[in-house]
Amino acid sequence: MQATGNVLTGRKVLAITLGAFGIIIAVNLVMAWFAVQTFPGLEVRNSYVAGQGFNERLRAQQALDWTVDADLTGGVLTVRLLDATGSAAPVRTLTAILGRPTTEREDVTPDFTYDNGAFVAPVTVDYGNWDLRLRAEAGDGTPFEVRLGLIHR
Repeated sequence: MQATGNVLTGRKVLAITLGAFGIIIAVNLVMAWFAVQTFPGLEVRNSYVAGQGFNERLRAQQALDWTVDADLTGGVLTVRLLDATGSAAPVRTLTAILGRPTTEREDVTPDFTYDNGAFVAPVTVDYGNWDLRLRAEAGDGTPFEVRLGLIHR
């Protein structure tokens, strides 16, 4: 007498195959849904309008010849904007958004204070990779924008 409970039949192979592909498809759908929900890919509403005047703004920003030094350590964000001579750049206004590279959920807007040539702000963020999007205005009104990758340690 032969036991029929342990025999691998065509129906069992079909069920195993369909189950495996079902799991793969379900995981792919869930991952795609999370990807779209956390990062819609939209930087600007109308790229054509946003691109108008880009080259002029770029040349004006490059003419400032500023460099940026930023550090995110121990919950403190420190930003130094330096002119061509290495001195503190004449910044009229400075705003920033600190956020994760892949989502806007954890974005914070640092409240800077000026301290001895540097803009300093306490931030409550988790450890890891962060993007700092700075917008500054020079004393003559020229806009300066930069995006920097930072690692919070």
